Amino acid sequence: MAKRGASGLSLMLALEKPKGLTSHDVVNRCRRVLGEKRIGHTGTLDPLASGVLCVAVGPATRLDAYLSGHAKTYVMDIAFGCSTTTDDAEGEVTTSGEIPECLYSQAYAQDVIASLKGPGKQLPPVYSAVKVGGQKSYDAARKGRVIDLKPRDFEVFSAAFDGLEEAQVNSLLEHPLDVDQDVLVWRVTMQVSGGTYMRSIARDLGKRFGCGAFVSRLERVALDSLSLDMCATLEQFEEDPRCAQIDPLQLLNMRYAFIRGEDARAAIDNGNALPADALALNVALPSFTHDEYCCTTQVFPSSDPCFDGEVVALVVDNRIKALYKFDGSAGRFVAQCVFPIGVERGSNL
Repeated sequence: MAKRGASGLSLMLALEKPKGLTSHDVVNRCRRVLGEKRIGHTGTLDPLASGVLCVAVGPATRLDAYLSGHAKTYVMDIAFGCSTTTDDAEGEVTTSGEIPECLYSQAYAQDVIASLKGPGKQLPPVYSAVKVGGQKSYDAARKGRVIDLKPRDFEVFSAAFDGLEEAQVNSLLEHPLDVDQDVLVWRVTMQVSGGTYMRSIARDLGKRFGCGAFVSRLERVALDSLSLDMCATLEQFEEDPRCAQIDPLQLLNMRYAFIRGEDARAAIDNGNALPADALALNVALPSFTHDEYCCTTQVFPSSDPCFDGEVVALVVDNRIKALYKFDGSAGRFVAQCVFPIGVERGSNL
């Protein structure tokens, strides 16, 4: 095993985070397996939540800035009848209320969930990692202090009601009540923008109907085209790290070009600007494959002109060597991020 932090690895992993672990717990497991300190995830999942977690290893962590804001799909259970301190099943119950009869109607539930589609603003949960004045909100909440959080933009791209059932709240909570009570659980599937708080959606529905609500179950089933069935479990990863590797081009969802020739490679190594006609761009990779080597996808040349601000990936020897942005006014590509060793596309751990 290489000394931690000196593995020479630069790649992306697709992992299934289990319920009960923090995203940082998963990162630490990856550090132990790969012997690499520089590892990070590209989107936090709460301990209560399970599902798709994308992990960057080594210099590939620099891709994080280009992966934010992606659409995320969740299957969520919303329990009506109680509210909690954390807006999910890990918190203490703060209030309870009578559940309106209309919420037991599947047709009504379908209409309510469908109405959530579109842009809006939401207040982050008190127990969240949002920083105000350099302090994380959950740190202040644990100390009994309240931070003045501001509403944030979010968007629901699609929303579907999947069904409902009655349950006893103690079967859902991490910290059961002394006296049990019935709750009503809606299961929904939603695709939302990056930065959306699913707990806030549940909390706001509870306030809307005056009975309180919290997230009793949450699973991220997709991150753009990366779906849960394409992820490796932690156990599979620990047995064979190669099985979790994914092609970062498919997650970046940007056009790309293969770079050949020593002069062109030297120019990219130095971060030199490139004329617009220097790159033969290919269509962004639309979906993931199940090949043993994740880079063996079909290549389709793109004839669309570049637009101002477009970021493209440059591939050298089957590694993403750099990301360049098109400057429309100058008619050239300008280096945004250059990787000395490149980010691996294939499986060669």
